[in-house]
Amino acid sequence: MTRKSQLALFIAALLPTNALANTIEDVVLNNQGKVVTNATVEVEGSDITAVTDASGKFVITDLKSGLKELHITAPGYAHLHRDITFSDDKSQSITFNLERSPIEVIDIEATPIHMSAMESSSPVSVLSGEQLRRQQAATLGDSLEKLPGVNTNFHAKVASTPIIRGLSGPRVLITQNGLDVSDVSRVGPEHSVASEASTAKQIEVLRGPATLFYGSGAIGGVVNVVDNRVPTDSTTRGEWNVEHNSVDNQKIASFNATTGTDSFAFYADAFWREADDYEIPVAAELAHDDHDHDHEEHSGDYTVANSNEESDGFTLGASYLMDQGFVGIAVEQFNRQYGIPGHTHGGEDVNSAEESVYADLEQTKVQLLGEYNLDNKWLNRVNLRAGFTDYEHAEIEHGAVGTTFENETNELRVDLMHNPFAQWNGGLSFHYKHSDVEAQGSEAFTPPSQTQSFAIALMEEKHFGDFLVQLGGRVERVTIDADNVLLPNIDAHAHNDTGVHDDHAHEEHAGNTRVFDVEQEFTPVSLSTGVVWDFAPSYNLGLSVSRSERAPSVSELLSFGPHIGTGTYEVGALFDIHEDGHFGLSEQALDLETANNIDLTFRKTQGDIGFILNAFYNQVDNYYYQIDTGLFAESGHDHGDEEGHDHDHSSELPVYLFKTDDVILHGFEAQFAWQLTDEFKVDLFSDYVRARLKDGGDLPRTPPLRFGTEFSYQTNKLSAHLHVTRYQEQDRTAPEETTTNGYTILDASVSYELSVLNQDVSVYLRGTNLTDTEARVHSSFLKNIAPRPGRSFALGIRGYF
Repeated sequence: MTRKSQLALFIAALLPTNALANTIEDVVLNNQGKVVTNATVEVEGSDITAVTDASGKFVITDLKSGLKELHITAPGYAHLHRDITFSDDKSQSITFNLERSPIEVIDIEATPIHMSAMESSSPVSVLSGEQLRRQQAATLGDSLEKLPGVNTNFHAKVASTPIIRGLSGPRVLITQNGLDVSDVSRVGPEHSVASEASTAKQIEVLRGPATLFYGSGAIGGVVNVVDNRVPTDSTTRGEWNVEHNSVDNQKIASFNATTGTDSFAFYADAFWREADDYEIPVAAELAHDDHDHDHEEHSGDYTVANSNEESDGFTLGASYLMDQGFVGIAVEQFNRQYGIPGHTHGGEDVNSAEESVYADLEQTKVQLLGEYNLDNKWLNRVNLRAGFTDYEHAEIEHGAVGTTFENETNELRVDLMHNPFAQWNGGLSFHYKHSDVEAQGSEAFTPPSQTQSFAIALMEEKHFGDFLVQLGGRVERVTIDADNVLLPNIDAHAHNDTGVHDDHAHEEHAGNTRVFDVEQEFTPVSLSTGVVWDFAPSYNLGLSVSRSERAPSVSELLSFGPHIGTGTYEVGALFDIHEDGHFGLSEQALDLETANNIDLTFRKTQGDIGFILNAFYNQVDNYYYQIDTGLFAESGHDHGDEEGHDHDHSSELPVYLFKTDDVILHGFEAQFAWQLTDEFKVDLFSDYVRARLKDGGDLPRTPPLRFGTEFSYQTNKLSAHLHVTRYQEQDRTAPEETTTNGYTILDASVSYELSVLNQDVSVYLRGTNLTDTEARVHSSFLKNIAPRPGRSFALGIRGYF
């Protein structure tokens, strides 16, 4: 008899028989026979959980008879699933053994069924704990860019959104606790995401078929920011942080805290961040000094003009705790003022010291979250998420408001989770969202509109021996209403080889703007299926297939005007160029965008070596993208009689038209980890995406191949990390693009844990771009004028209580 069996029988012998009726009390050990503390044991398909104590023991009571699936998790270990059959008045005596995993396995909260990077058929990633704090940045895309398969569109450090497998903008949904963040970041790259990483608990990234549960707006991916703003327990705990960064004189302070009583829980957080224009390597300035003027020199340091920012916000939340669940509400105020680098009208340089062009963002968000566990024959849990968001974003020029963007969103999601039915776990989700978006001013390139969606989704999973099968489906109804759509009769013209306006066959038609109503309805249907095969101990294979449909966004359909953030004059797919050379309504049908995706995953889940290898192939039919028409149009900014503006084209923008075509995206993500000793670990990663038109040609701003490594040294007190990332040259470019050179970024960090006044305190030093390398992000609209920051050092202190 093994030592594990002897220990299990010994524990069982010590317990009286009546205590074991409908009760399981056992221990969790690691592969060396040592107890594992703070391991979580949960019964799948229910809210029943337990946590192991200092002796590795846990107790679960009031279990009903039948087959139960137990799920055991602990930091640093691979997850363990075990099927156990319980009978009335009969005890169970089992010891659970966890194997070490060098790749951290964290459950995501973005879907109502269990998913993690090592176990689900769809690829997912989670950034949490020390890794999240080490990588957090002022913008969401920059915070996530070290995750395999995720890049940033880096908009001069003041704004960025994630690029997932080459897709971004309206194809990547950003949520907070499962609800749409409801800003306007998906409209343009200069619009900041209204979410803060410094107070988040974890950030989840879903790729491929895992996005199905979130609907048509998530065809490319989902990023879910998870925090404790609506607390689910009243344990008193908190965190605070103070930091200073040298590259932009950034100062940041943040905290979050939870406390309460047996029946009530309270939460509060706040943050403040202020930064000046950031410095860039001198080599980057000299390389583009002849034709770019968006850099300034301060005391010998080159900076990107208008890249400063000041942000602050706070959240207050409270919950009522019940034996069967909780219900709570939270209110957040989020404010951000940030410069808009590269804000030009044609060739006009407005980023001068005399004029600051900046955005003033304000958002108020209310979230109502709840969970109730039912003693019902069919249902075991109801999840409720409801949100209201009031967002306003003003772009200020010459000291006055130029353009204002507003977004008011109401959202409701209800998940009905059923009891295991023939060993299937899952449930139905009902989702409603209504967004009222309005832009007013000189750069309001989209008309006011209302978008409303109703959806029902189903997600199920079941274990068949060594196989896990996951199924999902979603049906959605999307309506877009706009009653003030404008079709200006603009003077769109070509330039000849010398850059001079070609007046032939063009004529000015001032004041001849058509106004009409638009009502569009779409019914996207999405389906997915996946299987995970544990074909050998510590190894599994995952395969998932999906067909997802997306309704086009308002900006893709109805845009007609100058979009200064991209330096283009945008025209939506509702319009087209007629034979007479002027724009009119398009005769092409407005179709759904359809993605047919297949993912193959090979993983080693436990031991001293672990890896995750993903390969994907995604064919997207009726893909909405912009083409260069070769025409130019006035930006709409009047220069009066300024000298030189009568004959040059400094106020003109190239006209880009939204069209549809079939595209193919394929590539891979690879992650490898080797735990050499208890203290020392090596991580390797690489990712690549090839994004091309099916009939030939490349999509613009596609991230290049990259690979890198991280060396980590970790003890109880000391943590040190050295991170090297290589970005290869990107020469697969669209017609209007230029090649971007490759570069290598070297980052390092070290932290030391102290105990001060009964608090755990961590003092840390972090260095980024230590070699002061000129690094231009190919996926950025501002790659020529706003490279990555130069060498930077951040010194900070973080406390936990």
